[in-house]
Amino acid sequence: MIKLKNHVEELFKDLHDSEEKRAIQQEVLENLEEKVWDLMAQGKDEEDAINKAIVEFGDIEDIKKELGVKKPKKGNKFAKLNLGYSIWGSMLIIGLFVFINFYYTPGTIWFVYPTFAILWWPLSMYFYWKRNKEERSVNQ
Repeated sequence: MIKLKNHVEELFKDLHDSEEKRAIQQEVLENLEEKVWDLMAQGKDEEDAINKAIVEFGDIEDIKKELGVKKPKKGNKFAKLNLGYSIWGSMLIIGLFVFINFYYTPGTIWFVYPTFAILWWPLSMYFYWKRNKEERSVNQ
C-alpha cells in the first residue's frame, strides 16, 4: 500500500501543510485502501486493485477548491519578446523579398504574395501576447 500512500502525497503536494490537509489526506488514503481491499476480495491481485482504485478515484480538484488552493498562473512570460522577434523577423524576410523582387524582376511585382503569408507570424504572436496579457490581469 506504499504506492497508494505515495499517490495521495503526490495529489496533495501543492497544498499548504495544515491539520485539515492531513485529515483529508488520511481519509482519502483510508478510502483508497478500503477500495483496494474490496477489489482484492473480488479476486483482483493487489497491483491491479491498487491501479484500479487510483484510476477510479480521479483527481482532487474539488477538494483543492474547498481548501482554497489557487491554480498556478498560466502563460508565457516571453510572449512580448516573441512578438517583437516575430515583427523584426517578418520585416527582414519581407525586406529580402522586396530586394530580390526589384533586383531580379523589376518589371513584375510579386513580393506581395509571400508578404501576406509572412504577416501571419506576427499577427498570431500579437493575439497570443494579447490573450496572455488578459489572462494575467484576470489572475491577479
